[in-house]
Amino acid sequence: MRLRAVLMVFVLSACTAQASDPGSAGRSSPPAPLPYLDAKLAVADRVRDLLGRMTLDEKIGQMTQATRNAISNPADITTYGLGSLLSGGGEAPADNTAVGWADMIDGYQRMALRTRLRIPMLYGADAVHGHNNVPGATIFPHNVGLGATRDPALAERIGRATGEEAVATGVRWDFSPCLCVSRDERWGRAYESFGEDPALVSSFTTIIDGLQEGGVIATAKHFVGDGGTAYGSSRNPRFVIDQGNTPASDIAAIHLPPYESAVKRHVGAIMASFSSIDGEKMHADKDLITGMLKDRLGFDGFVVSDWAAIDWLPGNRASDVRTSIDAGLDMIMVPRDYPQFIKALRGEVDAGRVPMSRIDDAVSRILTAKFRLGLFEHPFADRSRLAQFGSPAHRALARTAAAKSQVLLKNDGGLLPLSRSSRIYVAGSNADDLGHQMGGWSISWQGGSGPTTTGTTILAGIKSYASQVTYSKDASAPMAGYDVGVVVVGETPYAEGLGDVGVDGRTLELSAADRAAVDKVCGAMKCAVLVVSGRPLIIDPPKMTALVAAWLPGSEGTGVADPLFGAVPYGGKLPVTWPRSMKQIPINVGDPSYDPLYAFGFGLTT
Repeated sequence: MRLRAVLMVFVLSACTAQASDPGSAGRSSPPAPLPYLDAKLAVADRVRDLLGRMTLDEKIGQMTQATRNAISNPADITTYGLGSLLSGGGEAPADNTAVGWADMIDGYQRMALRTRLRIPMLYGADAVHGHNNVPGATIFPHNVGLGATRDPALAERIGRATGEEAVATGVRWDFSPCLCVSRDERWGRAYESFGEDPALVSSFTTIIDGLQEGGVIATAKHFVGDGGTAYGSSRNPRFVIDQGNTPASDIAAIHLPPYESAVKRHVGAIMASFSSIDGEKMHADKDLITGMLKDRLGFDGFVVSDWAAIDWLPGNRASDVRTSIDAGLDMIMVPRDYPQFIKALRGEVDAGRVPMSRIDDAVSRILTAKFRLGLFEHPFADRSRLAQFGSPAHRALARTAAAKSQVLLKNDGGLLPLSRSSRIYVAGSNADDLGHQMGGWSISWQGGSGPTTTGTTILAGIKSYASQVTYSKDASAPMAGYDVGVVVVGETPYAEGLGDVGVDGRTLELSAADRAAVDKVCGAMKCAVLVVSGRPLIIDPPKMTALVAAWLPGSEGTGVADPLFGAVPYGGKLPVTWPRSMKQIPINVGDPSYDPLYAFGFGLTT
């Protein structure tokens, strides 16, 4: 095999040299490139040719995805012929910059191109609201905020900008969008959903078009029903809702429609859900993955597993591998024990328990995606797009999205918009915290507090409009002489699992400090309360003059201030129902007994 590889490199090099030699006129024409390397051929023909040249080990390598943190020796990419690498949340190079990412991924790509057939590696990351793993990237509002805009065309533009920033760093595969239909506010991933209504979520599959126009493969996740899991049904002891069980009766009407829309938009990849349906793990559900998704809906992309998800199937390693591949998974996010996975899958094929037809189908889908992406012709980071990374144009788009996502829930006496000449008292835990307003999946997996990246806080946005502003986080500064108070409260960052209500005492109540700030300010003057959160929180609006659902607006906090001061009107609509109390949860539009604090679709205008 090594000799064949050397000869292949020699032949390709000789062809290139002969083609560029001005003295070659009159000589015999150089040999034509191998068909799969000929960009003029149809993708199907290129796939067919390449697949016919591959060994079983090379095919299994293409079906294997490892995390970068597991690659202690980059030569393993060549040795095992790995088809894909990923960065999980917070897995960044030592030089965590756009250029540092491009250098890292290009280095891995060079190792992939040393393989016998020179099949490029596909690098993936969770760029779920911008290229949020990289400091300096534009961070857009999370999906729940985009759902509030009711503007699918805006989501498409955001997808394109995200794709452009990802491609600049070498990331060509985005594990986004989440097409979950969130049916319980206690779920720690609720903010990754565009809303609780399947038609609303389906309308935002436009973001897929934007991402793929921007140069990445989009991934619809998590197939299917992850937003409908029952409280307390998770088998993972760290979680309460995430990775739990969804009733099969809810799938067709509630959770499947967004995937039908995604398939019609030719989404490149779909990720299977950790969750179960009527007790059966999705990663083992052949009826849904193969029967429904591939056969009935006609999905022609590839299906990837979630992080080490096949390990949660009942049985041993061999049966986990066999069951998941048979169910229709094409690429397995291992993510750390790739040698063991490769050995196990090889053993199952050799024993006849996984047919070659299933292997060939999986690899054909993966290669098709790589050819369609142009990865064979352009395998490295597109550094010409580095100028777009965190650019003023992208930040202006993020500011627009933040402004359009604001939902005005109460406005007694027309307090809002505020006058720019007002003397304003600002308080609350989330007024001056960039990390909090971005939420989870921001630089690190669970997010963080403070200035974790480049951006503008809500307080800075307020100060850009009004010159007479005093800020006191805990509302301890004297309050005499002010015209109006603005109290910015809400949640601290979290992500999947650890954000489930019920874990570590987390609730949907405001913190004691935030309640105290609201009581102090709203008891002393007219006040507007802004709730920065990934989901509705339990609040007491009678004491508030005005109330705004600000969601998780991202890195451009001035967008929150824009409608606050009337630069743009309030026009957002609730993408989820706002409950009166914890006793009402879960509550969703269409419930037989529906009496929320604020209904799905509610939103005042100015």
